[in-house]
Order: sequence, then structure tokens, then C-alpha cells
Amino acid sequence: MSVKVVARRISGFAHEVDIEGGHSLVLDEPTELGGTDTGPSPGRLLAASLAGCTAVTMEMYAERKGWDIGAVEVEVEATYDEGGHVAQAYALTVTLPAGLEDEQRERLFKIAAKCPVHKVLSGEASIEISDRLADPA
Repeated sequence: MSVKVVARRISGFAHEVDIEGGHSLVLDEPTELGGTDTGPSPGRLLAASLAGCTAVTMEMYAERKGWDIGAVEVEVEATYDEGGHVAQAYALTVTLPAGLEDEQRERLFKIAAKCPVHKVLSGEASIEISDRLADPA
């Protein structure tokens, strides 16, 4: 399975990002980094992806096991370099409902580290860059 995502410049650093399947969003940089803050920065969106992916991964696992864990909340704090561009570390705090058995909690935390975004951030994906010339206007 593959997904096509295209980023097109709107103005300044703002880009409209079209995601195959009919979704789109705007990415931008905060004003202190020269953007207009019309959308989350790519780094912040990555932290959001980590939070969402972790929650969904845990919820899907619990559902397959027949565990009623209700809503999982995942908070991600990203620590960036001095320029504010590159995340140096991610700290996740997961809130699970009271009443789960210790074994369930332990298993859910192991599963959390298996979310696809976590794997990418841990260096388990390859990235290839190629170029092509734009059609002359």
C-alpha cells in the first residue's frame, strides 16, 4: 500500500498539503521562524501524528483483545533544537483508565512503541529523494 501526498506553496512558508483520499491541510511555520502561522509546522504535525498513532495503535490492540479501555489520551512534548526546527526528543504521557490490570497496562505500553510513526522516528524507515523538472508554464 502506498499513499501520495503533495505539498504546494501557497505563500511564504505556507503550503497546502493534499493527502490521497480527499484530505487536505495547511502547514506553515510560526511567525518567530518567518512564517505566518496559518497552520501547524511540519515538526508539530509530526508530534501530533505520533500522539494520534500511539492512541490508535493502543485502542486497536485493546479492541482485538476485547478490552474496554475507553478513550486513550496521549500527550507528546517535543523538544526542539535551538533554531526550533528539528525535534531532538519526544516525551509521551499516556492516560489510561483506572481499573486496568497491571498486565494489560504493561502490554498496552509495549504496543504503544509499535505504532508506525514511532517506528519511523526510531529510524526504521528509509527515505529516498528524487527530482523532476516542473512543466514550463
